Amino acid sequence: MPDTTNNVFAALTLIASPAVLTNASSVLALNTANRFGRVVDRSRIVAAELAQLAADHPHRAAKVAQIQRLRGRAKLLMRAQSVVYAGLGLFVLTALVAVIGAVLAVHHPGAYLVVAVMCLIVGAAATGALLHGCLLLVRETRVALLSLGEDADLYGVAMPPAPRG
Repeated sequence: MPDTTNNVFAALTLIASPAVLTNASSVLALNTANRFGRVVDRSRIVAAELAQLAADHPHRAAKVAQIQRLRGRAKLLMRAQSVVYAGLGLFVLTALVAVIGAVLAVHHPGAYLVVAVMCLIVGAAATGALLHGCLLLVRETRVALLSLGEDADLYGVAMPPAPRG
């Protein structure tokens, strides 16, 4: 094993990589919380509109469908929020394990290897959680775009075609 005790870049990489990913996870968690708040606000507006409609109003079925879709979006966002927070916690744990590993590398090479494997496993789990959260957010965004199109159709507003990709 190469001597990394005098290599500042090795120590910075061990600590900085999880720190950068922790920061990215924090921003993603904040964005997800904001999106959830907007879904809650929109749900309240649609529920109030629905309460004002007569049972035989032509827009009633569309409003009920909007509420159901908003509920689905809220569930996706809560799942995304949960896994993003899990990823965030795991990245913090990865940074802590990396620091412990850096300390152990100097005097306990056997323990260092165990900690290095632990760090790799925890980091991979954190990355997986973050990826899963991102995929949930993509699904929620697609549902939001579909809802936007339905809102436009309900009120007779022309929408530009959705971008492909």
